[in-house]
Amino acid sequence: MSHLHLVALVVRDYDRAIDFFVNVLQFELVEDVPSLTNDGRPKRWVVVRPVGAVTGMLLARADGERQEALVGEQFAGRVGFFLRVDDFTATYDRLTAAGVTFVSAPRSEAYGQVAIFLDIEGNRWDLLGP
Repeated sequence: MSHLHLVALVVRDYDRAIDFFVNVLQFELVEDVPSLTNDGRPKRWVVVRPVGAVTGMLLARADGERQEALVGEQFAGRVGFFLRVDDFTATYDRLTAAGVTFVSAPRSEAYGQVAIFLDIEGNRWDLLGP
């Protein structure tokens, strides 16, 4: 095995999720192509990832009540993603200016600077810096 290729994130709407990840977090849109569900219904195969990263995120639109109920709660209220950045202060300021909700103020820990923010669906992320 060489690396973890994709992680799925269940979202309500492809375009809103793409807008958040590409225009706010500044990820790259790697793929956005038509696809089909296992039972033949149309869907899209949407992959985003941080520029230069190997691992991407598959933005998977919720399909049915069970999946819709899990949107924003895939990690049961815990931080589920950890985004490492080179310039913590500049990224924190840019995300704050873009309207991203931070649920904790920046703080210093043994492993670096950290602040928790919410993505477009309410999932918790750690913004991590040196």
